[in-house]
Amino acid sequence: MRIIYVTACLPFGPAEAFVIDELKELLRRHEVLIVPRSPAKPGPHGIELVPHSRRESILSARVLRTAAWVSMRMPTRVAKSCGYLLRSRSARNLARNAVVVPKALWLAQVASEWAADHIHCHWAGTTATMTLIASTISGVPWSLTAHRSDIVGNNLLVEKAASASMVRAISQDGKKMLIERGVKPEGMINVLPMGVAVPVLCRFTPPERPIVLCPADLFAVKGHRYLLHAWRILHDRGIHAELWLAGQGELRSELQQLAESLGISHAVKFLGTMPHAELLEHYANNVVSAVVLASIELGDGCHEGIPVSLVEAMSYGIPVVATRTGGIPELIQPHTGLLVPSRDPIALADAMQRLFSRPAFAQRLGLIGRRYIVRTRDVASVVSTLESFFRESVRNSESILHDRSNDAV
Repeated sequence: MRIIYVTACLPFGPAEAFVIDELKELLRRHEVLIVPRSPAKPGPHGIELVPHSRRESILSARVLRTAAWVSMRMPTRVAKSCGYLLRSRSARNLARNAVVVPKALWLAQVASEWAADHIHCHWAGTTATMTLIASTISGVPWSLTAHRSDIVGNNLLVEKAASASMVRAISQDGKKMLIERGVKPEGMINVLPMGVAVPVLCRFTPPERPIVLCPADLFAVKGHRYLLHAWRILHDRGIHAELWLAGQGELRSELQQLAESLGISHAVKFLGTMPHAELLEHYANNVVSAVVLASIELGDGCHEGIPVSLVEAMSYGIPVVATRTGGIPELIQPHTGLLVPSRDPIALADAMQRLFSRPAFAQRLGLIGRRYIVRTRDVASVVSTLESFFRESVRNSESILHDRSNDAV
């Protein structure tokens, strides 16, 4: 198959490292063209994907020229596809959707020239708006993966689901959120988690000095402030462990000030955005004792999905600690990791102390977690399921074209 895979920015930007393993596996099996909606500069993740990508700014001269040409050549299709925008639920969504229209027309032309069989996009927001329009104009079937914040935004979700050959939710919680926003579940929403490339050989051994890694951008939903308070509690208990915060975000300055005021800045490292390959090296080389997420609920559906950062750590046999929020309980099953209540620094500290003081328990927890990931989240198995959806979409599209051809005769 020839598959166009639409991202928000990968591999030209700092986000979406969680998509890399899926793309690599698809590239091993099919011809794949990666098209980021809003590319920035290359890196720090997925540099090896650049040769398989088409980098074009969202309003570049080429995009605008192609959009004008497509509009003149197919005015009826363009008018029909742009009609979706009038159903936007808010002025904000309407404005954001309008911005991607030229890139959508450009993508339609790319799909036709490249002879794509299917287009798949990540995110149900403007990335999906662009793909919806491109599919309507080009006639190439499409599908989408919805996560969490994009579902909360509810940007033409019902219209996109009705047009797409398949809507993928990465968790049961995500499916529930889609249904609550009017997407019909019958034969439409498929729950398929993000997969990871599980290392063949690895053996977790806790390092002599405890180091805990929190791989999460510095936003409120990640609950870092509760994690910092937990570190103060551990410090007061005489446990001198290091906390590494791998991520960037709007709360960095505030969190650094909090670490200073709590008197734990010597034990907390703000690493910024860590290249994906470097993160995995830390796991492979037994640099960290555990991986932790202190995520919280912010209301109105603003919470975690199933964080791939936890899945990756578990695949290496690293024990994980996370809060009971969003889709996380779907991942952290009994004996595969430690679940604690959200907004509870004492519970976080207790869980960390339990791992530090019982290395045999930490190893066993990591081993069981790894086995669970091998069984349920291996990227090869996930992509096999995903490509079966793509093949069915292509068959259905060919069948429709065949029927139309017969009707014309």
